[in-house]
This record gives sequence, C-alpha cells and structure tokens, in this order.
Amino acid sequence: MLNTESNIASPDDFYEELIDLHRDLTDEQSALVNAKLILLLANHIGDMEVLRAAMAAAREDVAAKPGTTLQSEPR
Repeated sequence: MLNTESNIASPDDFYEELIDLHRDLTDEQSALVNAKLILLLANHIGDMEVLRAAMAAAREDVAAKPGTTLQSEPR
C-alpha cells in the first residue's frame, strides 16, 4: 500500500538536499539525475503494487487536459 502521508523526519532538509542535488546541472543532467534517483528508489521499494500506485498518483492531474498546457516550475 502506498503511503502518501508525510513520512520524512525532516522534510525541509530533504527538500533542500534535493534542490542541491540539481544545482549547477544542465536541464539534461538534471533529468538524468531524476531518472537515476527514481530507478534507485524503485529498486529499493521493490513492490510492483506500490510502484504502480506511486506512478498513478504521480501522473494524476499532470497529463494535459484538452485546452490546457503544462507549465514547469522554475528550479
């Protein structure tokens, strides 16, 4: 079962480190780091049911609906 409740002891510290991970990277390098991080964490989780639920939750409300555009947030 996918846990979507806050589960990180220091979420602000995690977010700061996540931002630092991308500092000084090109867009392509940043995308590669994200992909590698996703694959490492997915391997760590290892449960396909949880991974499917996480993928569905991540995609929810992201896919562009007719007449809308997806805007990325600045880094």
